Amino acid sequence: MRLSRLALGSIGAILLSLVVLVGVSSARPAATTITIATVNNPDMVVMQSLASTFTKKYGINVKFVTLPENTLRQKVTSDIATGGGQFDIATVGTYEVPIWAKNKWIVNLNPYFAKLSPAQAKAYDLNDVIPKVRLGLSYNKSLYALPFYGESSMTYYNKKLFASKGLKMPLRPTWTQIQSFASKLHDPSGNNYGICLRALPGWGEFGAPLTTVINTFGGQWFNMNWEPQLTAPATKKAVNFYVDLIRKYGEPGATSSGFTECETAMAQGKTAMWVDATVAAGQLTDPSKSQVAKDIGFAYAPTAVTPRGSHWLWAWSLTMEASSKNKDAAFKFLTWATSKDYIKLVAGKNGWGSVPPGTRISTYRNPNYKKAAGAFESIVLNSMLTADPTKQTLHPVPYVGVQFVGIPEFQNIGTLVTQNLAGAVAGKTSVDSALSLSQTQVARIMKQAGYLK
Repeated sequence: MRLSRLALGSIGAILLSLVVLVGVSSARPAATTITIATVNNPDMVVMQSLASTFTKKYGINVKFVTLPENTLRQKVTSDIATGGGQFDIATVGTYEVPIWAKNKWIVNLNPYFAKLSPAQAKAYDLNDVIPKVRLGLSYNKSLYALPFYGESSMTYYNKKLFASKGLKMPLRPTWTQIQSFASKLHDPSGNNYGICLRALPGWGEFGAPLTTVINTFGGQWFNMNWEPQLTAPATKKAVNFYVDLIRKYGEPGATSSGFTECETAMAQGKTAMWVDATVAAGQLTDPSKSQVAKDIGFAYAPTAVTPRGSHWLWAWSLTMEASSKNKDAAFKFLTWATSKDYIKLVAGKNGWGSVPPGTRISTYRNPNYKKAAGAFESIVLNSMLTADPTKQTLHPVPYVGVQFVGIPEFQNIGTLVTQNLAGAVAGKTSVDSALSLSQTQVARIMKQAGYLK
C-alpha cells in the first residue's frame, strides 16, 4: 500500500520529534551522588541534617555512612589503603592526614582552590582558617583536608553538684585536685559518679586523654632513640593514676565508655566531671540536648608536673579519597561544609553556641558567638592556640603529636596498648603487668618497623 505525501510528512514529523526527545533525554546527565564516611559525633549529625541544602544548591546527592569512631577508622583506612573507592569523602583527623598524603591515598586540595574564581576564593577565605589547624592538615606545604571542627581538651564539671558539697573548681586545676573532687562527689548509690573518663580501647579513644596525662606527668611514649618508655617511672605513675581514678570514682563499665558515652553521662547529670574534647561545650550547654545545660562549668585541662601536652590539638576534617570518581563534586561539598556560610546556617538552626568550633578566626571574632559561648569561648581558643604538637613532653621526643604519636605504626600500637590497659581498668590484670606486656609488644613492633636495631 502506498502512503500519501501528507501521511509521509506526518510520519516524518513524528519521527523527528522522537529523535529530538531522545536526544534531549540522553543529554540530561544523571544526578551525581557522593558518599561520605563520617563519625557519629553531634556536629556530624547536624551536617547530615543540613545536607539537603547542599543538594538543593548544587544538584548533588549526598549519602552518609555514619559509624562509631573506632569502626570508622578501621573501615576508612582499609578502603583508602586499597583504593576501594567505597567513599568519595572521608572524615579524618590530624593524625592521618600527613601519613595518608605521603602515601598518595588522599587528594592535594591546592589545585582545586587554584581553580576557584576570585569571588569564590574570597567567599571561602582560606586564610580565615586557623593557621595551626591548616598546618596540621598539610603535607609538604600543600593542604590535603579541610577542618569541619577543631578542638583541644578541657575540664567540664557540674556546678550544682560542686555547690552541694561546698567545692570550687579552679580555672586551672591539677590532677590531684580533680582526684580530690571526684572522691567527694562520687555517689554510686545515687547513680552519680565522681568523674567520667574514656577507657574504651582504641588509640583515638582511651589513648587520647591517657596520653595527655602521661605528658603532663612528665612521661612519653618513646625516647629520642625510639625506645618505648611504657615502663619508665613517670609513664607508669601517670597510667596508674588514670586507671586508679576510673576504678575508684569513675563510671561503671568504663571500658565501654568513649567520647559519646561520657558526653551522654555528663549531659544527663550522671557524672560530676569529665575531661575531654572542647567540642562538647556547645552540646552540653544546649537545653534541647543537655538536661543540666545551666549547671555546666568549664576549666582548663588538668596539669601535673608540667603543663606541656596537658591538652591536645585535633581537627575532625574532610578529605577526598584518591580513588573517588566524583572529585569535583566532592570538593564542592568539602568547601560548602567548612565555609562561613555553613557556620551561619548552623547558627540559624541551632544557635551560635552550637556552631562547629575551632576552625575559623572569624567565628571567634563574631559578637554573636562570643555572647553565646561566653562561658567557654576563651578557654577553647586559648587551649587550641597553646597546644604545641612539637613541644608536648617534658623531655625531648622524636615525634610530633600531643595525644598521639605521628607515625604510621601508632594506630596499631595505641590500640594494642589500650586493649592491654582496659584489662587493668576491668580488674583482670594489674597496670604494671599490662605496661610490662605492652613494653615488650611495642619494642617488637618498633624493631620490625626498623626504628630499633
